[in-house]
Amino acid sequence: MERKINTDKWSLIRFIIPAFPEVNIFSRQAKKTTALGPIMVATAASKAWRWHVEVIDENNYRDGPRDSQGLPDHEMLQERSPADVVGFYCGLTSTIERVWQLAEFYHEKAQTIAGGWHAHYCPEETLRHNIDVVVHGDGEIVIQKILTAFEQEEGPGNIPGISFLDKGEVKTNPPNIFEIPDLNALPYPDFGLLKYAKVSIYPVGRTRGCRMNCEFCSIKGKPRWSTGEHLFKTVEWLVATRSARYFFIVDDRLEEDIVGTVDFFRRVAERYGNRLAFTVQTRLEAAKNTELLRIMKRAGVRVVCIGYESVIEAELRAMNKGYLSIAQMLEWTKIWRQLFRIHAMFIFGYPLKDRGISISPKEMLKAFRIFLGKARPDTTQILHPIPLVGTDLRKRLEEEGRIYPQELVPWSKYDGSFVCFQPDNMTPREFQEASMKLMGRFYSLLLSLINIPLRTIAFPIDYLFRGWESWHRGWWRNIVRFGGHFLIRKWRKRQDVKLFIEKLEKYQSQGK
Repeated sequence: MERKINTDKWSLIRFIIPAFPEVNIFSRQAKKTTALGPIMVATAASKAWRWHVEVIDENNYRDGPRDSQGLPDHEMLQERSPADVVGFYCGLTSTIERVWQLAEFYHEKAQTIAGGWHAHYCPEETLRHNIDVVVHGDGEIVIQKILTAFEQEEGPGNIPGISFLDKGEVKTNPPNIFEIPDLNALPYPDFGLLKYAKVSIYPVGRTRGCRMNCEFCSIKGKPRWSTGEHLFKTVEWLVATRSARYFFIVDDRLEEDIVGTVDFFRRVAERYGNRLAFTVQTRLEAAKNTELLRIMKRAGVRVVCIGYESVIEAELRAMNKGYLSIAQMLEWTKIWRQLFRIHAMFIFGYPLKDRGISISPKEMLKAFRIFLGKARPDTTQILHPIPLVGTDLRKRLEEEGRIYPQELVPWSKYDGSFVCFQPDNMTPREFQEASMKLMGRFYSLLLSLINIPLRTIAFPIDYLFRGWESWHRGWWRNIVRFGGHFLIRKWRKRQDVKLFIEKLEKYQSQGK
């Protein structure tokens, strides 16, 4: 923090969204969109005098220089446009090692800043990996204060809501989490700051925080939101300035502020009809609100992403998910399916709190297969539980001594594709392979090869009796499952995954 910014010239701050360490189910989608948080902070930074701003999203990177690994060549980027400050997005634990790698390159060339949930919960770890400042909470206001402080002799040490090293010791300024008091005051996200990328799905949002307190989730705090009108104006502005048509509302719980959500979709429906396309995330029981569903349909919502998490009641209780009836879950699913495409999200093998309950892998697999057969979602993802930092799940598993050490399972494996802790009632290999077996069955090659030509041949008759939307939904679902089959098959054949399991088995055999 000793370096001072030269105020005699315009300076550059480069925000970096680090690359996923593994090809996963999110990789393809990441090439079409970006993370909203860094764009919002970069937009706020662009309002500061004497500062140029750019964002590099390593997961959506097209025409820029690349290094020998095919990743963005930061040495060349820095040579072309030297950054005085570099900000890192640390919202995903699985990408934190890439942040460390990049921070090591940049720390002698620029001031370094980190923000996001992992950095928030692990400030000392982050600061000791060549980061100068860790931001806790909303960064849109704090970033301008940090940039101003970097231009001055005393540095950013007195700014609220940050951590930094002072003579080798971690100092954290109150408040521990900095929150913007009025989310309606936020600027519209400037996706023009994103360099060497192409965005076709625009992330937008209006809520922060969550009241549900699920054990596996690190997002805490009283929920806050902007008005439905503010989100509508954001969408309207993106349509006008970027010809945006496809949107992803990043709010974890669309239904948190029902009044504002209904107002937003009502404005969209009145202005655009259903010409725009929205993907949203919501809780399953929001199906009870018929007014919400009706206006969502009118406004062009196409896909709803629903966190079912589990189909086993004991696991749902351990998660503190808030609903337990599997029959009721199926009834709500039926309502959603009548109106929208469903992307169903599950966690397989969640560790139970009651160690007296024993559920075999065979019973678990059977329960998931039966539920998927009845629920019939259009797409699905089935991941392993991730004991993320800051979660009650991690605290519980640490107390039980079940989390594998970092040298065995590093942060880069914390993306839901790998075993991170000692599982209940099964071996690490059984645990590792179970979710892929389920998804392999769901994304069946044989059924796709049968259904795609049948649906194509049946199109004229199907179109006359059921209409375009019903036919296209079934055809699209089969196409997606066809592609999903090859992604899963490729992942299951990877040699590094096999070696990873062998290391876990050796560790287990040594009684550790």
